[in-house]
Amino acid sequence: MTSRFPVFAAGPATRRAAATLCLGTALAVSGCASGPNANPRDPFEPFNRNVMQFNEGVDAMVLKPVATVYKKATPPLVRTGISNFFGNLGDAWSFVNSLLQFKLQNAAENFMRVNVNTFIGLGGILDVASEFNIERHKEDFGQTLGRWGVPAGPYLVLPLLGPSTLRDTAALPIDFKGDLVRKVTPAADRDSLYVLRAVDGRSNLLRLGSVIDEAALDKYSFTRDAYLQKRSADIFESKDTDGAEPTADGEPAPKPGTPRPEAAPAAPGQPASAPAR
Repeated sequence: MTSRFPVFAAGPATRRAAATLCLGTALAVSGCASGPNANPRDPFEPFNRNVMQFNEGVDAMVLKPVATVYKKATPPLVRTGISNFFGNLGDAWSFVNSLLQFKLQNAAENFMRVNVNTFIGLGGILDVASEFNIERHKEDFGQTLGRWGVPAGPYLVLPLLGPSTLRDTAALPIDFKGDLVRKVTPAADRDSLYVLRAVDGRSNLLRLGSVIDEAALDKYSFTRDAYLQKRSADIFESKDTDGAEPTADGEPAPKPGTPRPEAAPAAPGQPASAPAR
């Protein structure tokens, strides 16, 4: 499993502690975080902005410099193999969540990816499945809860982990249990894999971070809106919406071919109004 918009992919104990700390503090400041101009999806905005500043400080001092050195010192072919390896581990958990969401085609493709890449792709180092046009479908337990009808709840920024929602934060313990890296023994090897995954994931986001810094007037709002829109699209992406984009309130868009609302009847002496578009 890979973190969504990760700031730091720490070990399970650290991530659980971070999530608990964030939830407890958010509840404590909920009374003063709201206001008449508060975004209804982000009632904890002042707290979230402070956590984002903390995350960016940790990233600037530790993770970004390490990721920059790693990218310069590691040949691209090796970095690709490392990313493929962790991606293959994530496909196994995506398979489970695809089943839980009754996305049977996605589950079958994720299952095929894991088997093909594990046995033919040298344990996942080679992404042979993509060469065979077997699509990857990233799924996590937060998406599963969303498909089951659990609302997203308030937007949260977690220490070290970055953007989330109340629902996605509640799903983190299950995602941690589904992370195959935690099965690795001894502990020293497991911790080394956590660090390597964090550095590799951050190196893949170096260019994206520069683009956001240059393009966004308010980096916090840009990141929040992008995250919420992506999560909504991930959850509502299914055949029953025919791939339509979700609407702004998070509900799936009408299916193509759905009749448009009829025109309102005209008042006496007035021309009929045009149909809604």
